[in-house]
Amino acid sequence: MTDQQAERQGAETGYAAARLALLREDGRTGAARRTALSQLTDRWLQGLLTDALEGAPGDGVALVAVGGYGRGELSPRSDLDVVLLHDGGARASAVPALAERLWYPIWDQGVALDHSVRDLGQARKVAAEDLKAQLGLLDARHIAGDQALTASLRSAVLADWRATAPTRLPELLQLSRERAERQGELAFLLEPDLKEARGGLRDVTALDAVAASWVADAPRAGLADAAARLRDVRDALHLVTGRATDRLSLQEQDAVAADLGLLDADILLRHVYESARVIAYAADVTWREVERVLRARSGRTGRRRFGFGGGTVARGPLERRPLAEGVVEMEGEAVLAAPARPGQDPVLPLRAAAAAAQAGLPLSLSTVRRLAAETRPLPVPWPDEAREQLITLLGAGENAIPVWEALEAEDLVTRLLPDWERVRCRPQRNAVHRWTVDRHLVETAVRAAAMTRRVARPDLLLVAAFLHDIGKGWPGDHSEAGEVITRDVAARIGFPKQDVETLALLVRHHLLLVETAMRRDPDDPATIAVITDAVGTVGVLELLHALTEADALATGPAAWSNWRSTLVADLVQRATAALAGEGAPPDGTTEATAEEERLAVEAARTAGPALSVRAEAEGGEGGGPRGAAAPAQGEPMGVELTLALPDRPDVLPTVAGVLALHRLTVRTAAIRELDPIGAGPVLVLTWKVATEFGDVPEAARLRADIRRALDGGLDVTRRLAERDAASPRRRGHVAPPPRVTVAPGGSVSATVLEVRAHDAPGLLHRIGRALEGTGVRVHRARISTLGADAVDAFYLTDAVGQPLSDAAAAELARSVERALLA
Repeated sequence: MTDQQAERQGAETGYAAARLALLREDGRTGAARRTALSQLTDRWLQGLLTDALEGAPGDGVALVAVGGYGRGELSPRSDLDVVLLHDGGARASAVPALAERLWYPIWDQGVALDHSVRDLGQARKVAAEDLKAQLGLLDARHIAGDQALTASLRSAVLADWRATAPTRLPELLQLSRERAERQGELAFLLEPDLKEARGGLRDVTALDAVAASWVADAPRAGLADAAARLRDVRDALHLVTGRATDRLSLQEQDAVAADLGLLDADILLRHVYESARVIAYAADVTWREVERVLRARSGRTGRRRFGFGGGTVARGPLERRPLAEGVVEMEGEAVLAAPARPGQDPVLPLRAAAAAAQAGLPLSLSTVRRLAAETRPLPVPWPDEAREQLITLLGAGENAIPVWEALEAEDLVTRLLPDWERVRCRPQRNAVHRWTVDRHLVETAVRAAAMTRRVARPDLLLVAAFLHDIGKGWPGDHSEAGEVITRDVAARIGFPKQDVETLALLVRHHLLLVETAMRRDPDDPATIAVITDAVGTVGVLELLHALTEADALATGPAAWSNWRSTLVADLVQRATAALAGEGAPPDGTTEATAEEERLAVEAARTAGPALSVRAEAEGGEGGGPRGAAAPAQGEPMGVELTLALPDRPDVLPTVAGVLALHRLTVRTAAIRELDPIGAGPVLVLTWKVATEFGDVPEAARLRADIRRALDGGLDVTRRLAERDAASPRRRGHVAPPPRVTVAPGGSVSATVLEVRAHDAPGLLHRIGRALEGTGVRVHRARISTLGADAVDAFYLTDAVGQPLSDAAAAELARSVERALLA
């Protein structure tokens, strides 16, 4: 049916019949149908106004469409939202009667009508008092009557909106937040409200209003398509239900999917979720820009205009604070540093994301887009730094979520991890689950980040949490499918074979504890055997226990209770006791290298420190002496430093403090005691460190500072305190508190003190200081940094070389923990 045929039919049988015929018989769908419906309605209302005027001229009166109708977006069951506008002149007294002659034919057709009668001054007054009314008037569109009057309304409303933007935009933001609290997030709901939920059509209207204010504009890439998809779904919902509803209920989803030509309701929800994420991310970016611009406008002295039609910033260069190699903080966002070259640094996306999350900052839109456009793929397997940065990102807790969403918005996640595409936006048709599969995995990692002090391998806990449901969407048991996928993913990102097997085991058995605790008798030895046979070691059992709890907490309130927690904890306690007879874990010591022995002999003969410094590419197997060929541009530099010197009590904190002063992050360290020539013990410290940002310091300078610090010429503690006091305080990631414990049976010749804490500059210096003055001696140490977590073990004896008593060891652990908390 052509528009002209629809118009003639409308004249013969009425608007309602013509509207129905258009919806049923016309092959147009989507935006074309919404436009045709708006045009049909316009022609009908134009005729009604002409009839209502009874042949009188239309000067001084106009019929104006507002809201969705004003935008030309009429859905099949949309209300008609119109204003009868008049100029308040001599004919004002006749306007009420004119309105009645106009409204009654509309009601007679059974059409829902939202109407008002205003003169220009009244319309502006109502808009000033009612934000929702003002938003509707921003979309005012002329239908019939005095076109100049409509133009005056539009001009006045837009001018008022722009003039009052500093007060109205925060009000609009607050309304949006309150609406999101009430309706939830469209991207994760099983029965979402397409209009009111966060990421829905109401947010699109708000973004258009922000753009009209000239304060900021939304990132437009994909936004119009996302909004159009949601409107198409709403149109189909109206046609299927015959009602003006925006709630996509479960019982209607199959019919809506069929109307849209989609295979099933899951694909429908995935389309909805993908659209909602585009809109929600655009809203986040836009409101961040609005807040920044309005904050800058509040201090106008010495300011100049910039970007987005009217923002302001201070004159002079913008302050940039380093966050990581190639990443800086600027105006409350993480951005790329000027020298950064994404095309030559494939780890940069993960490094930028980890730095932003740990600092509690969003990644700027321009940064994410540049990373997506320029970064080349990571080699397989990933370099060590890439794996560590992923773990650091996952370990940032809640702060990781907005950063992850930014990576998702530019498809960086699936480029890093192709298997992610299978779970992305996948709905979970289970009332217990709050999230889609992909978001549930991220939420589980967030929960696990708070439990990293409970396990010896926080990196494995975080990655297992991140992958535990990766098998969903594949045929068969998702745990079995996930085990296979996890082996591939873990090997891809560079875990050694033993860790790959541990991760695969955790994913395969991530439901084992809760299912066994709920269904089996814990007093039956066979029940405990099921657990011990599956996990094999106490360390894996610890990981599985933490993963079980994180998974349940991320699922939803109904998935975890005190009762379930108690049952699982009791089962774990029994299994731990059964596994305890396997013997103490090895301390991981290895034979001294030839280089370590050479330096130990030199230190023993000279009674002074002997050092060896070697530069290497981070994650590489080798390197060379300082001055050898440097790694390619973009590869972060690392240093392997070996120091030997006669045993003295302050070696560990002093050397660790010097490294911190040089902004070198300790990745691994080992301390051993040798007696190469029988002249007394020599401590040999082997460090692998990486630069926080910038170049590796010269070896000679490192040697000189270590000598000065050991001789008392450099007060390391004071210098670190001064630098810390001068550093800006960021919101950042609130890490779990440090945990210091004594490992029972860890060694037959020493007391093993385990420290698990958030890695930070100077951490090892603080631990060493805490051990000083206690009368203990550090004979060996294994220092590990796993993502953002430090997991350190110190082998201690008393002054005569004996392990500490249980009471002394417990008090020492409490003392060190208090020092780290201070």
